[in-house]
Amino acid sequence: MALKTIRSWLDNTFLDVARQVRWSFMPPLMVYFAAGVSGLTSIVGTFFVKDYLDLSAAFLAGLGFWAGLPWVLKLPLGHLVDLFWRWKAAMVFLGAGLIALSLGAMILLTTEREMMAAILPVPTWFVISVLLAPAGYVLQDVVADAMTVEAVPKTHADGTPLNEQESKALHTTMQTLGRFAIISGFVSVGLVNLFLFADVERMTPEMRVETYAQVYRLALAIPAISVSGVLLGIFIRHRRAVQMRRAGAPEEAIERTLFTPGEPVQPDWYIFGGAAIFVAFTLGLGLSDFEYAAEVVFAGTLAVVLFLIARLTKELPDDTARSLVGTAAIIFVFRAIPGVGPGMTWFEIDVLLFDEQFLAVLALITSVLTLVGLLVLRPFMAT
Repeated sequence: MALKTIRSWLDNTFLDVARQVRWSFMPPLMVYFAAGVSGLTSIVGTFFVKDYLDLSAAFLAGLGFWAGLPWVLKLPLGHLVDLFWRWKAAMVFLGAGLIALSLGAMILLTTEREMMAAILPVPTWFVISVLLAPAGYVLQDVVADAMTVEAVPKTHADGTPLNEQESKALHTTMQTLGRFAIISGFVSVGLVNLFLFADVERMTPEMRVETYAQVYRLALAIPAISVSGVLLGIFIRHRRAVQMRRAGAPEEAIERTLFTPGEPVQPDWYIFGGAAIFVAFTLGLGLSDFEYAAEVVFAGTLAVVLFLIARLTKELPDDTARSLVGTAAIIFVFRAIPGVGPGMTWFEIDVLLFDEQFLAVLALITSVLTLVGLLVLRPFMAT
């Protein structure tokens, strides 16, 4: 009896996920995987900034605040995706371009430092790179979230509609696989860093910098993976359209099924107006010398987010609105917990003598444990 229970648990926890995977899941999963691989440069970036750039931990902590602001625009960007659903792939291409520019700047900083310094100060190039990357990732993340909606089928293979429980299970699986893809990217990053820094103790400073440049070159695979995912999604939709035409489906049905998000979406100018005010407000303070610019931007950001949530909840059913507000409150409290910042990592490097390879081992262990936790908890989320 106990053996049967264990087999049932293993089947529901691990094998059931594989059975629920659909070919249509792959495009958004590739974009999510690219987001996970973005961590490839985190260890290299920490050591390069610490050893080769004259920047303080306090400055980096402040820069992290400004680099996180593009994520505040996720709501208006999501609304923009709904309005231009058929052309949402363009946002992934734009995001990939911004990520490639960010990585290109770091490649040149590690290989052609003098040339870059003749154009702009080296720290300025680093700031530009740090600010470009999150703008690209938020664009791709918004589209990936939209792609998960169209990736989940609404019917069985024989055309019969899915019931509510089956649909919920597939959506839960899709979201779980999305997180799984991100963490799988982290695992891949850890393995690559372990390989590249296997002989870090015997590396000269010049060899280390060359290895850093190699990591940044490898990171150019990130935009390539996300773009490939979108192209695969386009191919899948057009192949499905051909199949529907051969089956005699009218063009209106094909358009409604494959190229529209569902009900027609009207632009909400309050959302776009709030976003425009936020951008102008943030840029104005960010470019000024005001001492408390970060604090004022935080207060303004919170006000804009609360306004946008209030507008959104008016369009949602009461249960969904309450769920949204509760989730937002939990995320806010979680994100509001102060972090230790880059100073902690520098302490680990200088005092505890952690090198690149050991930090990669720690990251790999964390990622693997997270993957296991996702799989174990997925059946509870599905029910």
